[in-house]
Formats: sequence, structure tokens, C-alpha cells
Amino acid sequence: MTSKKYTLLAILFTLFQVASFAQNTDWGWDWKDSSKIPAKRLPQHNEFLNNNYPYPAQPRDQWELGIAAGPSFIIGDIGPKIGFGGSITARKAINHTFSLRAGYIGSVNSGKPSTWGGIIGQNEYKNWRHSGALDVIVSLNTKSYYRGNHKTNWYLTAGYEFIATRVTYKDPLTGNFRTFYGFGFPNSQSGIIGTVGGNKINGRNAWTMLHGASVGAGVAYKLSNKTNIKLEQRFTKILTGYDYLDAVKSGNSNDMYSFTSVGVNINMGKTSKRVQPLWWINPNNFAYNELNAPKHMKMPKVKLDDADADGVTDQFDLEPNTPKGAKVDARGRALDTDGDGVPDYKDKEPLTAQKCFPVNNDGVGTCPEPPCCKELRDVLNKLKEDLDNGSIGTKNTCTIEELPSIQFKGNAKLTKDAQAVLATVAQKINANPNCKVKVIGYGATSKSAQQASWEKVNAVIKYLVEKQGIAESRLIFTYGQDGDANSVDLQGTTEEGPNSVPAPHPNLRK
Repeated sequence: MTSKKYTLLAILFTLFQVASFAQNTDWGWDWKDSSKIPAKRLPQHNEFLNNNYPYPAQPRDQWELGIAAGPSFIIGDIGPKIGFGGSITARKAINHTFSLRAGYIGSVNSGKPSTWGGIIGQNEYKNWRHSGALDVIVSLNTKSYYRGNHKTNWYLTAGYEFIATRVTYKDPLTGNFRTFYGFGFPNSQSGIIGTVGGNKINGRNAWTMLHGASVGAGVAYKLSNKTNIKLEQRFTKILTGYDYLDAVKSGNSNDMYSFTSVGVNINMGKTSKRVQPLWWINPNNFAYNELNAPKHMKMPKVKLDDADADGVTDQFDLEPNTPKGAKVDARGRALDTDGDGVPDYKDKEPLTAQKCFPVNNDGVGTCPEPPCCKELRDVLNKLKEDLDNGSIGTKNTCTIEELPSIQFKGNAKLTKDAQAVLATVAQKINANPNCKVKVIGYGATSKSAQQASWEKVNAVIKYLVEKQGIAESRLIFTYGQDGDANSVDLQGTTEEGPNSVPAPHPNLRK
């Protein structure tokens, strides 16, 4: 029976190993989702999101409820029969590799009839076990550099069990099973209150409390993100020196429980707030997916050198030293529109006809220039020269605005108001350097009126020249016109005229 049991165990492990080649590439959770981060880790999570800390916070994960059953037997002094055991457990991750599991294990085991002390059947026994277990589980294949999340979880276990066991043996004389106490085993260690060394005939339930250390190994296969199945082998060694699990003490070795189980594990907890148990999630997922398609990293701005600033980066520029402003093609070469060998930025004749090739160093062809073209070119050059020195469009044009009149009160003395008006006029004259200004006085009725008109015009011109700095050559002296004798008008013009005029009747000066 034992060999068959190990054969079945080997077949099941082989099936799980084949299934382990399948893998799940799902990340396991969205690293930006703060709903799955516990409150105490939120500061780290926020720093990570803001690129102030390089490591993401560990998410809140589900715990696992497991139910399992399978063959059980005792490794001891008597040949065992295959019994039956079952367990119910709860497992919680510490991190992606280590987890804790607590649970209950129960089993019923028995031994084969044999000869001991010369009596056949003396050692046929039955053993009942109830134990509370606490295990540390180490996942062996969670972390990987060559795949995403796995669908199988290979693991090792080590832990402690607090065991309550009850042993009966078959009386070879009567054929009845009797409760076993422990044959001379001290009461303080066996945990039995009663007669030491005796056999209880009335079958009273007697339970012995023991301490055990367990080791094991197993593999789980994921059916979905909610459920997985497992195959596990567990050995539990008694620590208290108790060697009577099979009702016989022989030698110095303590008896041991063997429990092989097949079970179902179910992930418990809201998926809106928890990720899968961490042993199903590869901790390298974030790093490798971020390297493949960055979504969180602060990528430096790409800087491509372009030494000649022609818009073509140096790594593709076939002429990396073209002058500033020179037009280039897509490969950074200076354009030569007419193909004469002289780049456009040097070519004084960028559209030279091929019949005029070869060209000189300035890109000018050898074709003779027609007479008509020479005359036209001379006209254009003259026009350009006139435009450059401002002699076209400005020489005979005065754009000065209308100027105000200056009022006098009978004599030729300028009032303060008149001086203020003239100061404004001076600004306009200075702003229009192409203009001259006619200063026009009125009074033609008599010699005295003419002299008075001359004096008023002279007062205005003298003030503009001496007080406002206007060149006298820009002022045209005009007097004795028909009109208001107490007014002097100012008028922008491009005409020529006298800048100063002698007094017509100096003997009539006032």
C-alpha cells in the first residue's frame, strides 16, 4: 500500500510540473490604483506616484482559505495501514516569497497486525489525531526575470503543531481494543491522569497533548484568479520524546505523522480593495513592464545636436558646417538650385542657364548680356540707389499735418499762449525733416500795415530759430498778404523761398 501511495504522489507531482510551463502575464494589479494600498503605506505610494521615491508600495492582498484531504499514516515501529486525514487552513502573505498559514489537521490511522512479545496481533492499533498548526511557507518560483505571473506555485513549509492524540490497541486475548496510556511513560509528559503502566479496559477516552515540528513541500495550480488546487506532502515529528503513536516504543526514534493531501484553495477578500495573494504575483512585473513601455518614468528630453543650426541634426548632416541662414536640403547640404557648383548662398546668379556654363566663382555664367537687358539693369540699379538714399517718394512730399495760426494783440510781441503754440509747431517740424514751413503774415492795406506784418512774421521766425532750434533755412518768410493783420499762418510745404527779408519800411517800425 505504501508503494502505491508514493506512485500516486509521483504521478500527481509530474502533472503539476507539466502545468507549470503555463504562465499568466497579467501584472496582478494597476500600480496607480490607490484603493488597494493600505492607509499606512499611502505616503510611500504618493511619493512613488510623484517620482519622489523609486519603490511602489506593497498592495493589500487577499488571504487564502484552503480545504484538503488525503492519505495519512504513521511512520513508527509498526507497519502502518493507509489512513485518512483532512485539513482546513487560512494563509496570508508577508511578502511575495514568505507567507503564514494557520489551520486544523485531523487524521485517523492504524497499524497492521504483527508479532510482538511472541503474541500475534499485539501491535494492531488505531490512532486519532487533532492538531492546530502554524506554518511558514516559502514560495520558490514567484520571482522571475524571464516571465510574468506564474500559474503554479512551488513551495516549502516548516512549522509547529499542538497535537491531541488518542491511541488504542487490540488485546490479543480478548480481541477488544483498549485505550493506550503509554507503558511506564511519566504522567507529566504523557499528559494522562491515571495509573501509569496500566491498560484501561473500560475504553475511557484518553487524549495525550504533544508538541510537533512539521516540514513539507507542495505545489498549487491556479484555475482562476479566485481558485487553485494543491498537492502537498507533510511530515510531523513529535518533539516531546513521545514514541507511542503506534502503541509501541522501540529504539530511540520518535514516531512521525505523514499526511499527503489534495485540496482546493479559495482567495477571500474584496477584489476592489485587494490584489491576489502576493505569492501569485511576480514582484518584477512593474520594473520589466515599465522598461518595455514606460508610463511612470521621467524620460529626459531628447536633445539632438545641430552645430550649424540648419534644422538637420549632426548625425544626419552631410555638411555640418553650412553658414548660418543658408538653405539646405534634407541631408543638410547647401542648396544649388541651378546646379552650377556654386551653392545658392554664394551664387550671385542662382538661376544660370546651362548654356551659360561654366560659371565663375560667384556663380555668374559666361553668356553675353543683351543690350536691352543692360539698359534695364542700369535703370533698376539707379532706382534701387534712389530708394536707398530716400530720394524717391520723399523728396517732393511733405506729410506735415495742418499747423495752427499765431494770434497777436495789435503789436508784434508773442504772448505766452502764442509761444506755447509755437513750441508744439516746432515738434511737428522736427518730426518731418522733408518739410519746410511758410510763415505768412497779413496786412497789405498800407505801408505801416506791411511793416507791421513783416514784424509779426519776423517775431515768429526768430522765436522758432532762437528758442526752438529750427534751422532758418526751413522757414520761408512771407508777409504783406491780404487777410487778418493780427494773425500769422504756418503752412507745411516743399517749395523754395527766402529765409529772411529786409524790413520794407524800417522808418515805420513800432
